[in-house]
Amino acid sequence: QVQLVESGGGLVQAGGSLRLSCTASGRTLGTFAMGWFRQAPGKEREFVASISRTVDSTYYQDSVKGRFTISRDNAKNTVSLQMNSLKPEDTGVYFCARARTTIWGTPSAIYEYEYWGQGTQVTVSS
Repeated sequence: QVQLVESGGGLVQAGGSLRLSCTASGRTLGTFAMGWFRQAPGKEREFVASISRTVDSTYYQDSVKGRFTISRDNAKNTVSLQMNSLKPEDTGVYFCARARTTIWGTPSAIYEYEYWGQGTQVTVSS
């Protein structure tokens, strides 16, 4: 069984930065694509960023390009999301997810992911 635990969320002013981390227990993350999603109150969960198994490819939602950076450290079994120049519209619960074993590249659809963390709250004040 794989367990994903996110950390690093909090309250920050617009223009500030946060770094989210996702640590996995159980099977190593090194052979799976990983992603970050977020869900704002009253809205559906949406894709934010993903990183391929081999770390050579990343993919971002248009609204976060140039501001967010996804990275992974397979030796530490962690995936991170560095968020800079935060905006109030970035507010939401952020979820880390591990892709299904058959998925390659940089997946962006919810159905392409098999395991999810419990989420960490990010609140950006104006």
